[in-house]
Order: sequence, then structure tokens, then C-alpha cells
Amino acid sequence: MKKILDTFKHIWAIEELRKRITYTLLLLVIYRLGSYIILPGIDAEMLEGLRGQTKNNILGLINTFAGGAFARGAIFALGIMPYISASIFMQLVSIAIPSFQRIQKEGEEGRRKINQYTRILTIIFTSIQAYAYLNNIISTPGNQGALLFNYGDVMSKSMFLITNVFLLTAGTMFTMWMGERITDRGLGNGISLIIMVGIIARLPSALVGEFLFRLTKGGPILFLVEMVIWFLVVLLVIMLTQGTRKISVNYAKRVVGNRQYGGVRNYLPIKILAAGVMPIIFAQALLFLPATIGSFYTETTAPGWLMSLMNPYGFWHNAFLVFLIIVFTYFYTVILFNPVQMADEMKRNNGFIPGVKPGKQTANYIDEVITRITLPGAIFISLIAVLPVFAVQANVNQEFSQFYGGTSLLILVGVVLDTLQQIESYLLMRKYDGFMSGGGKLKGRMTGQTQNVDF
Repeated sequence: MKKILDTFKHIWAIEELRKRITYTLLLLVIYRLGSYIILPGIDAEMLEGLRGQTKNNILGLINTFAGGAFARGAIFALGIMPYISASIFMQLVSIAIPSFQRIQKEGEEGRRKINQYTRILTIIFTSIQAYAYLNNIISTPGNQGALLFNYGDVMSKSMFLITNVFLLTAGTMFTMWMGERITDRGLGNGISLIIMVGIIARLPSALVGEFLFRLTKGGPILFLVEMVIWFLVVLLVIMLTQGTRKISVNYAKRVVGNRQYGGVRNYLPIKILAAGVMPIIFAQALLFLPATIGSFYTETTAPGWLMSLMNPYGFWHNAFLVFLIIVFTYFYTVILFNPVQMADEMKRNNGFIPGVKPGKQTANYIDEVITRITLPGAIFISLIAVLPVFAVQANVNQEFSQFYGGTSLLILVGVVLDTLQQIESYLLMRKYDGFMSGGGKLKGRMTGQTQNVDF
């Protein structure tokens, strides 16, 4: 406990870190307050139909990611997911279309252009999803008492739709702006932190609901067993997230004047899940599209294939989720790691992998290692992502089952670890021990002749 308190003192003593944490917390509080500002023309207390929809299909996950704003009819009801969908589309376009590839190679200027296109696309996606969301509220039985206008009047209905489409779009754009500001001036990845805050906001009510559920079915002993299993699942996710494959790298000795350089053994660490939580977030964002399409079916029943994709506990939904997670894991790993560049960097610094020739063979070796460790990592997080299905089959309450593994837990653990690592880096620069240090030594600190080198 004393070590933890000392760490907090060290964090507060670093002015830059203190300002970044304060700025981040301020924007996250603003985001949470915005999730309670209800759209005009809606009585949130009477949205029985919408709350019922979020209990048994993928809309429940949207509500979890939005911190409950979706079920309340708040201005942040759509959250950050339209922006993520637009980012996915732009990254795929940048790979497929040569003109966008050239823009990406323009450096900082190209990045600004891509970001501008992404923002424009976000407005389009949000407008479509906002209309579908509002249309769903109007047409769903059980929500009629929540509408504070004459929904039989065409003019009143049109004004309600136009006004709130603008407000929902503005809410998503403001959320996107806050995420970018956190990334630039705060601590951690802003978009991931906003999603994490929404998930954490739903966790206490899910735990209380599960405890009350177990008091009537199974008793408190079974609840404790569930908590132990949940704790073990969290440990497994942490182990996977922190897992690293170290490639041994030797550096040739060089004598310059009276000094000797090199001649040490270093390691090239490659994380099993180098892509972090982004593949999970992107995969889930794509699976929210069926819910948007289904919202337009107000007079008729949606097709069977669409209903199966909207069921988070169904086979096809989870099979597609596993497929998308694996694809996006490889996609992001390819973006993050360039084996040719890594091999050239080692060659310029007189480094080599024992038993492997410098140059092309080194690049091929690194690429082979990355490919081998990425597949089992992607499969493992895919299995963790579908654990809620098995939890529901084991009679776990549906609201809590979303945290029993699943996308929510993976994002929660991944973002927390990433944020702690950033805090750790600030403490390391000031020669302080942090939360994640073991035995008084931080990961990456030189010990003897061995150290970690990250290219």
C-alpha cells in the first residue's frame, strides 16, 4: 500500500503528467455529463420500448459502449462508433485505391487530408444512424408515451427528426473532438478511453444485478464462484495482452578511439497482440451496422439473416465476430510492423539475429515470427470475445455476461494497461517506480548486459 501511495505522489509531482491526467479527467467528466442530456421531445423515463430492445440483442452492446446514453435518448446516444466505422472505411479505401495511397505517403499533410475525409464521412454515417435511431424510437411500441409531440402530425414529426438528427450528429462530432484532444493533450488513446468510460459506467449496475439475481437463484456462494472465475478470466486477458516474443539480437563490437561500442546482446520484443484493442473495437463497430439497417424495418419484420447478425448470443453473429477480429488483428499488425524496415535498422546499427543473415533473410525471419505469434493471439482473444455466450448458457445474468469475457472486458483491460504503460513511461523518465514495476525495476530498464530494444 505504501508503494502505491508513493507512486501516486510521484505522479502528482510530475507537472506535465499531472496536467495531462487532469485534462483527460475533465473531458471524460464532460462526456459522462453529456450522456445524461436528453434529446428535446423525449421523456427518458418513459422509453420502455427502447430499454426493452437493449436487453436481448446487439443494441445492448451499443448501449454499454455509450454508457447507457443509447437507452436514455441522450445527445451522445450514438457515442463514438460512427467515427470508428468511418475510420475503418477510410483505412480500407487507403489500401485499395492508389490515389489515397499517394495521399497517405505525403506525411503530415497527407494525414491531415485523410482525417478531414474521415470527419466528413463521420457526419454522413452519423446522420444515417441518427435517423434510424429516432425512427426506431417513434415506431417501437412502448415508446409512444415518451414522445412529447404529436407523432400523428407530419410537421411535428419532421421537426423532431430534423432537430434531433442535427443534435445526435453534433454529439458524435463533439465526442470525436474530445477523443482527439485527449490523444493530443491528455493521457492515452482518447477514443479508446471514451469507450472504456462508457463500459465502466455500466459495470456497477451489472454487478449489483448479478448479485441480486444470485440471491434468488443459486445463492451468494455461486456468486462468489462466478467472481473467482471472472477474476481468472481477467488474469488470462492481462497475460495475453502483456505477452511478448523476444528475438535475440547481437551487436558487433566497434572500437572508436579508446572506447568500445556494441558487443552486447539485446532483444527485439514483439507483442503477441501488438494491435491492442483496435481489432476488437473495429470488429464490433462493423457488427453495429446490422442494427442500424434493422432500425429501418418499422412496418415489416427484418430478414432472418439480419436478425441472426443482430443476436449477440447467436451462432452467426459470433462466427462473424471471430472472423473480423482475426482479420483486423492481422491488418493492424501489418500496419504496425515493417520487417524490412526493422531489418535495415538492425543492419545500420551492426546488429544481427544469431544464425540469420542480415538483410532480406532477417526481414523474412521477423515476418515469420510475427505471423506465427499473431494467429494464436488472434484466436485466443476471439474465444474471449465469445465467452458471454457460454456465460449466458451457464445461467449468468445477460447484463453481467457482457463483462464475463467479451468485447467489453477486452477493451476495458486493454485500455487500462495501455494507459498505465504511458504513466509508467513518464515515471521511468524521472527514475520513479510505477504501478507495473516488479521488484523495484521497470520493464525495459537496463540490467547488466541485457536490455529491451524496441524499433
